[in-house]
Amino acid sequence: MLSDIERKVLRIIYNYSIIRRRPPSIDVISVKTGRDRDGVIAVLDVLAREEYIEWDRSNPDHMVVIEGWERRDDIRWGGN
Repeated sequence: MLSDIERKVLRIIYNYSIIRRRPPSIDVISVKTGRDRDGVIAVLDVLAREEYIEWDRSNPDHMVVIEGWERRDDIRWGGN
């Protein structure tokens, strides 16, 4: 399960990539989230580790969305 900031960054990357046909830079994500560069990099690390995006610190402004939405846990509604 993603934290609020992880979910927010994933949505920013996804939406920006759809509209602009390129991923946002870390600086753009920083402005949109109010986080500093190190905070954004930490979030991108988590999203890459959880396989929501393809991203590497050696090329920080290049990212590819694998899944644009948070995965749902296999929860059965109705208490079962």
